[in-house]
Amino acid sequence: MRRKTRIGPSWLMGLLIPLALLLAACGGQTSGGSGGGGGGSGAGTTWTLRTSGTSNWLFGVTYGNGTFVAVGNGGTILTSSNGTAWTAQTSGTSNNLRRVTYGNGTFVAVGWDGTILTSSNGTAWTAQTSGTSNNLIGVTYGNGLFVAVGNGGTILTSSNGTAWTAQTSGTSNNLIGVTYGNGLFVAVGQSGIILTSP
Repeated sequence: MRRKTRIGPSWLMGLLIPLALLLAACGGQTSGGSGGGGGGSGAGTTWTLRTSGTSNWLFGVTYGNGTFVAVGNGGTILTSSNGTAWTAQTSGTSNNLRRVTYGNGTFVAVGWDGTILTSSNGTAWTAQTSGTSNNLIGVTYGNGLFVAVGNGGTILTSSNGTAWTAQTSGTSNNLIGVTYGNGLFVAVGQSGIILTSP
C-alpha cells in the first residue's frame, strides 16, 4: 500500500521563499513589461538616434491619431507612425514652426508671423487665419479648447483649430509655453511671467 506524502511547513517555506525572491528580482511581474503603462525596458533612459531627413532645427513634437508629428524651421513638418522612419510633409509655408499639439481629432501647428496650420492626419495641412502677425510660440489642447500663445502677450483660443479668438492676457511680455492640467491652462514666458486660466 502506497503511503501519501505530506508536505510539512518547512518544505513549504523552502518552496515559497525562492519563489518570492524570484518575483522580487523581476519587480513583482511575470509578464507584460513595466508597470508604468507599457513603456518597456529602457523607456526614457535609453535613447536611439534616428534619421530625420532634415538639417532644419525641430522645435515641437506631438502624438495623436496613430501619428507622431514634428515641426521646425522653414515650415518643416515630419510625420512617423513608429518614431523611427520619418517622412517630410508639405506645410505650405516657409515660416518657422515652433509647436504642435493634437486634440479633438486635429493637429494644430503654430509659428512665426501668426502662422496656424491644421491637419486631421498630419499629412495634408491647411493654413488658418489667426488674426495676428505676432509670432506664435506655444500651443496646447485641453478641456475642449486649443490655446496658442506668443509674442506681445498674445493668447488665442479655438474650439476646433479653425476659428480663433484673441483673448486679453494682461501682459505685453512674450509668452513662450502653455499647457493644460488639473482644470487649468498655464502659460509662461518672458521675465518669469506665469498666467493661469480660469
